[in-house]
Amino acid sequence: MAKAAVGVELGFVKQSAPWKLRSKFFPSKVGGWPAWLRLNNLPDKSIIICKGCDKPLLFLLQVYSPVKEIKSALHRTIFLFLCSNRKCKRFNQNFVAFRNQLPRQNEFYSYKEPKYIEKTSSDPSAEDYQPLCCVCGCAASIKCTQCSQTDYCSEDHRDCDWKWNHQRVCGKNCTEARAKQKGTTNQFLLPEYELRTETEKLPSTRPEKSDDEKMKEYREFMQSAKAPKEMQDMPLDDLDTVMNINDKVFNKFQKRIKLKPKQVLRYNRGGTPLWVSAEHVPSPKDIPDCECGAKRVFEFQVMPQLLNYLSLDSVDDSIDWGTLAVYTCSQSCEKGVEGYVKEFVWKQDFSD
Repeated sequence: MAKAAVGVELGFVKQSAPWKLRSKFFPSKVGGWPAWLRLNNLPDKSIIICKGCDKPLLFLLQVYSPVKEIKSALHRTIFLFLCSNRKCKRFNQNFVAFRNQLPRQNEFYSYKEPKYIEKTSSDPSAEDYQPLCCVCGCAASIKCTQCSQTDYCSEDHRDCDWKWNHQRVCGKNCTEARAKQKGTTNQFLLPEYELRTETEKLPSTRPEKSDDEKMKEYREFMQSAKAPKEMQDMPLDDLDTVMNINDKVFNKFQKRIKLKPKQVLRYNRGGTPLWVSAEHVPSPKDIPDCECGAKRVFEFQVMPQLLNYLSLDSVDDSIDWGTLAVYTCSQSCEKGVEGYVKEFVWKQDFSD
């Protein structure tokens, strides 16, 4: 008999028709353009820039997570961005999270549940309220200097789009080209997936296994396709070292994810992250308070298995993580209604 882990929801990536992942359906998703919740007052470009390299951040995922007890948060989404520049991989600051929320009665969406109809799926859209960058879907502030018909969030994306696509259509059929390009995969976007969840169930308590049995299972798991790629490539001697240093913490992590090895996200607002290491675990003072003065609490973590779906780990020394723990305002304050408020991300790597 399995038992449910209190409050833990597991996220898995699934292929989905792109139109089902648009704003009006309040999706949880990975990659593509952000499906903005509040359709105006989008994050300013100055806060979606990597502090390390000054390049635009890349949209990673969003999690739809209403708080039923708070009327102003009956629609609520957390957005997560990252810098994919390998030179920035060691910096905690190359990940940025935003929270946005709305009451059920709001200026953008019907009070009623949306109907899943492709023809009307793009209504309403953030483009109804401001121009969006044709590369990444964030708020645009500049245009093509030649045709003035195509919008961009930054000179960096304008230059990239010129090389990829725009120079072939500039001044010709820009409107048609923009319509085809909107929200589709390009060299900057990550592959798009729906995030679906299920409640984590843990097996009943069984007799404790011997250390030899644990080590055998551990080695087999690390060498299997179920383990994150960077862990599969570790020599067995290095695996022994990891076990000696972080045996309890890492063994707990390994045993837990082995039950559902394809999980890419763990959601447990107010709970505790499943750490991959005993090193670089934050203390309460490491988690800054919200702008409103309230304490932040753990909400969800992004698992290293997600890297297997993003084509980011195909190059040596590319971006990676052990886990990304996202902390949000414990009161889900109304600053998140007015616009997109920054929350806090803690990046933990596998043991060095």
